[in-house]
Amino acid sequence: MKRALLPLLTLLTLSLIASASAQQAKELRLGVFPNVTHAAGLVGVQRGLIQKNLPAGVKLVVREFANGSQINEAFAAGAIDAAYVGPGPAMNAFMRGVPIQVYAGAANAGAVLVARKDSGVRNVKGLAGKKVAVPTRGSTQDISLRHLLHENGLKATDEGGNVTIVPVDPANMPALFAAKQVDAALVQEPWGAIMETQGARLIANEKAIWAGGNYTTTVLTVNTRYAAANPDSLRGLLRGHLAAIDFIKGSSAGTQKSVADQIYAFTGKRPNTAELFKALSRTKVTWDINLKTLAEYAQLNREAGFARDVPDLNRFVNLDLIRSLAK
Repeated sequence: MKRALLPLLTLLTLSLIASASAQQAKELRLGVFPNVTHAAGLVGVQRGLIQKNLPAGVKLVVREFANGSQINEAFAAGAIDAAYVGPGPAMNAFMRGVPIQVYAGAANAGAVLVARKDSGVRNVKGLAGKKVAVPTRGSTQDISLRHLLHENGLKATDEGGNVTIVPVDPANMPALFAAKQVDAALVQEPWGAIMETQGARLIANEKAIWAGGNYTTTVLTVNTRYAAANPDSLRGLLRGHLAAIDFIKGSSAGTQKSVADQIYAFTGKRPNTAELFKALSRTKVTWDINLKTLAEYAQLNREAGFARDVPDLNRFVNLDLIRSLAK
């Protein structure tokens, strides 16, 4: 009797697995932040460019996240299939064994260091004894800030120094500035430009943060199991990504509107035209990745103590498909 049941149970198990896989393949769950450094994702979603390029019957499900830590948790839990995210959190998840790979770049630079006008901070050295906001621990901005501090003879409190680094969701930073709960922030656009509008002082622009602005701030990362099981959806996602980048390069006004509309949909806060113009001028939207600075960033990530080693970039990054589609 047991022997007779085994084939039936095997067939039932396989059927359930196939059914689950087929169900999962009917959608692509994409994570994105309400930041200008995620402009390709915001425009791709808001204008329907990603959905348009997905295979027939595959629905795009968009989830808004505030930081890379949340993205990593979602990837680890199997709650998303792809995401726009900073290279720092992506590296750390990859090295912890989360099955993800970078399939394209999304933006370079696009982050600035600003300080409250009444904080007394006029340069990086002035951050001594101050509280500085970053999106989350281990974020690209956190690592960049620590690098800036070290270059100016300072350290964070968790490194034995006197600069307190405070994790804050970017969209909430303007309110914390107004309440004088932090003195400065190293943050992605448009939140830096928004705080400038509210009176904050620009301490370091996007070029002064690191490598003259020629460093990757955002990448498009995909669950490798999803990519292997759904190659057509992967190609559609990357085609939509490229279409969004082309749109951004060809329509400044259209880009500003789409980015503003999508940020408002996520946060209920709408950057104005001047803020978006400034934010976009500080951000280079591109599918390519500067692998040299990515390797340097991996070293900084290790030096900051967020990783014991650096990733094998040949396994972490795979630009073959995006390069072929971009021709």
